[in-house]
Amino acid sequence: MASAHGEVMWPRLVANKILRKRVGSNNFVADFPTNSEKLLEASILDERPSFSANPAFFDPRKIAHDYKVFVSTWNVGGIAPDDGLDMEDLLETNKTPCDIYVLGFQEIVPLRASSVLGSENNKVSAEWNSMIREALNKKRVVRRHQEKTGGTEKEGGLSESKGINGISQDFRCVISKQMVGILISVWVRNDLRPFISHPSVSCVGCGVMGCLGNKGAVSVRYKLHETSFCFVCGHLASGGRDKDGKKRNSDVADILSRSSFPRGPSLDLPKKILDHDRVILLGDLNYRISLPEEKTRLLVEKQEWNILIENDQLRMEIMNGETLQGWKEGNVKFAPTYKYIPNSDIYYGCIKQRKEEKKRAPAWCDRIIWYGDGLKQHVYTRGESKISDHRPVKAVFTTKVVVLRCSNTFRNLFLSDRFDKKKTDPLEIESTDYPWISM
Repeated sequence: MASAHGEVMWPRLVANKILRKRVGSNNFVADFPTNSEKLLEASILDERPSFSANPAFFDPRKIAHDYKVFVSTWNVGGIAPDDGLDMEDLLETNKTPCDIYVLGFQEIVPLRASSVLGSENNKVSAEWNSMIREALNKKRVVRRHQEKTGGTEKEGGLSESKGINGISQDFRCVISKQMVGILISVWVRNDLRPFISHPSVSCVGCGVMGCLGNKGAVSVRYKLHETSFCFVCGHLASGGRDKDGKKRNSDVADILSRSSFPRGPSLDLPKKILDHDRVILLGDLNYRISLPEEKTRLLVEKQEWNILIENDQLRMEIMNGETLQGWKEGNVKFAPTYKYIPNSDIYYGCIKQRKEEKKRAPAWCDRIIWYGDGLKQHVYTRGESKISDHRPVKAVFTTKVVVLRCSNTFRNLFLSDRFDKKKTDPLEIESTDYPWISM
């Protein structure tokens, strides 16, 4: 009976994965409930009244805030996280902290049939998120900048990051979503959390039979104040043949066309990836270098990055192709990130191996690119963790976010004597819970 039951269940699981609608949903992990956005939209915290904006109460003037965004991608090769992994090094928490952290992983589970066809196992993604949380919120000493107060200068000194009972609460997860081996996790400063709205995810499988999740992308979106963000974590088709490069382009086209998000109650939210204000694609995009293997290895040894990048498939697609027209990438000035012998600095195929094993020339498989305006990249580099056959890649951006500013008339209405200042007054509770809001 067990065998018969298994024969019934496997086809059902496969059918469910094939027929599953790839539309946006709220089925993801976060540190606060998604229905809280209804409260935020109706509160002064989001600086948007829930009633129709009346010029007498609301000043629609816009201001812009600058935010720093850290983005990383890493194919971890099915290796589970452990205590020996230096997550702080990956996140560069010893440097100036960013406001938003976006981490994408591929192959967090081995891509076996049981992983691809079976039900989702979220245990490993929970372990990765736990390590991210610990690294971002680790209680550490930070240096204060000099500041002027009342016309006098105070000397910069050392202080500890904020915490409760010794545990920092500075960063919270706003979206974390796994599809088979792909995981994307987005974290923001806790004081930005009230301004996050409309989080959603969309999963598109491009793997087995063109639809299963061993390859494909998990896209996440949200609005920060009045600016929409979309981060796409992809794992595209592998292989060094010409047809493999075409398959990767096809995967990108599928992801861009099939990914879809809810339009929201007012039908004014972006539905497709490229409709968002800020779009970043990260992942093991698997593009290779279109040169003979031996020449590629020789140029890598000589660190001739410019010659290699001129023959890089992704760069050529961005410059002259159709699928990635309009996308941008920073200067690549680091060694190819694939394929290494794990726990070493040696590229696979540089030492004697079995005849039946593929050599796989070095390539920049792991990339971070962006679409449109509004993002300025300051850092584009790779990490040196050696547990996988890939090296992680990371980037730091600054971006401007549009904020609607309330007029004094609108603020005075809510702070007037007409409102009874009771303990249960939502406005009073919010202003107490979020002291950084200037009332």
